[in-house]
This record gives sequence, C-alpha cells and structure tokens, in this order.
Amino acid sequence: MTLSTFVKNMRGKFGLTQVDLAAKSGVGLRFVRELEQGKQTLRMDKVNQILMLFGHEVGPVPIRKEEP
Repeated sequence: MTLSTFVKNMRGKFGLTQVDLAAKSGVGLRFVRELEQGKQTLRMDKVNQILMLFGHEVGPVPIRKEEP
C-alpha cells in the first residue's frame, strides 16, 4: 500500500475531509492534496504530523525483491 492510499483510506475511515485533516494535523491543505496525489518529494516532518493522527509514523521498511 502506498502512503497516499494509506492516508486516503484512514481519512475516510475517520470521516475527515482534506480540509479537516489539514486543520487537525497542522499542515496546509495543499500539502494534504499533494500527499494524497502521490507527490514524490514531501517533507517527512509534515508527513509524520499527519500520520500521528492515525497512530503511525514514517519508518524504514524492507524492499521487496522479486523472485527470478
């Protein structure tokens, strides 16, 4: 699951609009929109501000290698 998909799903689960999420997390609406659209370069501190609302944070994950 991508970060953008996770945030969209969690926002929906909690019944939040993008405006609500921006206000509750302390980031701008533009940032929320860019995150949900899958922008490749985002500030990790702001991503964590959003994820903290859902009890998560950014962290290292193993890369899945495809079997030959």
